[in-house]
Amino acid sequence: MLTRWSPARSLFTLKTDMDRLFDEFFRTGMEVTDRVDLTPLVDVEENDDEFVISAELPGMKRDDIKITFDNNMLNISGEKKAEKEMKEENFHRMERSYGKFSRTIPIPSGVKLDKIDAVYEDGVLTVHIPKTEEAKPKQIEIKVK
Repeated sequence: MLTRWSPARSLFTLKTDMDRLFDEFFRTGMEVTDRVDLTPLVDVEENDDEFVISAELPGMKRDDIKITFDNNMLNISGEKKAEKEMKEENFHRMERSYGKFSRTIPIPSGVKLDKIDAVYEDGVLTVHIPKTEEAKPKQIEIKVK
């Protein structure tokens, strides 16, 4: 059986769909979220002399960040602490995350452990890991005969 097209029915369906869309938007858009992803985003760069790891750690204090290097793994860990006690019932939206985090990055062997250097500035941690002479690329001279 074929149903005839009805402009009134189409408008009623459109209104219902729009009501549902707005209801869902305001219901999810105004609630406190449970987001707890604190894993820092990192860039790992390698050049002839060193590895350079840059990690985004906005809002962190230098003393709350710990860096270790063991078994060719660089580990950046710490805790982002809330500035004040929060009462969720006053928030319309809560997206900033607090808590402990850890990020481990594998680094190839052949690095100078005693020369690793870290700088934290403007929310970005930069770790320089120098390579040993043996790990640096070597240019091989081609002999002409």
